[in-house]
Amino acid sequence: MGVPGGATGSTATGRPHRAVATVILVVFLDLVGFGIVLPILPYYVRSFGVGDVFIGLLAATYSLTQFLATPVLGRYSDRWGRRPVIVFSLAGSAVAWTVFGLADLTGERGGAAVGVATLFVARALAGAMGGNIAAAQAYVADVTPADRRAGALGLVGAAFSLGFIFGPAIGGALASDWALRAASALAIPATRFSLPAFGAAAMSLVALGVALVALAEPDRRRTAGDRTTLVGTFVAALRDPSLRGLVLAFFLVSVAFAGVQVMFIPFVADAPAYRFDASAAALLLTYVGVLGALNQGLLVGRLADRFGSARLAVGGAATVLVALAALPFAPELGRLLPAVGPGWLTPELVALLCVLGLLSLGNGLLNPSLAALVSTSADADRQGTAFGVTQGAGSLGRTVGPPVAAALYALAYWSPFVAGAAVVLPVVALLLGVVRRGDAAA
Repeated sequence: MGVPGGATGSTATGRPHRAVATVILVVFLDLVGFGIVLPILPYYVRSFGVGDVFIGLLAATYSLTQFLATPVLGRYSDRWGRRPVIVFSLAGSAVAWTVFGLADLTGERGGAAVGVATLFVARALAGAMGGNIAAAQAYVADVTPADRRAGALGLVGAAFSLGFIFGPAIGGALASDWALRAASALAIPATRFSLPAFGAAAMSLVALGVALVALAEPDRRRTAGDRTTLVGTFVAALRDPSLRGLVLAFFLVSVAFAGVQVMFIPFVADAPAYRFDASAAALLLTYVGVLGALNQGLLVGRLADRFGSARLAVGGAATVLVALAALPFAPELGRLLPAVGPGWLTPELVALLCVLGLLSLGNGLLNPSLAALVSTSADADRQGTAFGVTQGAGSLGRTVGPPVAAALYALAYWSPFVAGAAVVLPVVALLLGVVRRGDAAA
């Protein structure tokens, strides 16, 4: 039996464009906070004198708790509403980033082990709260017609990318000397690592304020909820022929991407052709975010209307495969190019920017197309559960990918990237199967 109505006294169904815009704004603000800490994370870990394997383990901790929380939050959003889950998770994120910034202080007082432990606690909480993406995607699906969901979910992806435009840029600025001098003048006890973390907490609080004031609950049929366990939820999804391949695709893509994402900054910091610091790495992430926003905000909806979500996902996966395989060899590819432009724009950097552009394009096509396929494969009253399971599979992939990639990186700098490309290969095959089944049904 469904429970109609919203929790706030007003609903989003009558104003879908405004509702989608509001949830996109909330996602954007939250992802700005997430993006702020990305450029500093490897350097923060190294500041405690521990090996790079801890970078992978820290990323895996975030993803493990996100894996455990995402299906639960998705299911609860089906039962209790999208808005309460989004509000709760944003408040938790603010707490998590604050604790993350305090690791410097705890490390000074209790030693490196205590500081690193604080990082792990903060990342575990942040990961659990990061499970709100299932509720946000389900919210968009609630208020968007099925034939327009790929474009709408592409806008959610664009909000992610915009978060990665502004977040790393803000993080790099907050880690700069002038920001630390300004903080000191204001008597703020901050370091080049804690100040970005506090900035991330502030962004989560801003997103929380927007959600409390402007985010209405969709007027939809709610499920009464069940007590299916996490394992049971995944088993049920894997038994569903329409979801099985998509769950596996989310897992494999996340294994590949998470490993590459975590080891990319150490790669550009260590490669003789680059030797980038946190601020330069932040600019690279900002560049990728700009391209991602353009791809997902402008291309996905138009291309999905023309080719369909399944074919778009195949093209995106194939593009990602090529880009991942080429990424570690960007310096070698650059040496084949002529020197053009100013001195800082070396051929090696040009090659890296081209490969990152290809990777951003593939990711921009793949992720919203997969999300649209999930949405159209699930019943209207099970959108949150379906997104929770697939996003949970993605979180499990992000748990596996970083520590494996960190171990591979210690053996050979190119190996996590090439391994990521190999992992994406079966995803292309899975999605080609989806296309063939769709053509046969038509």
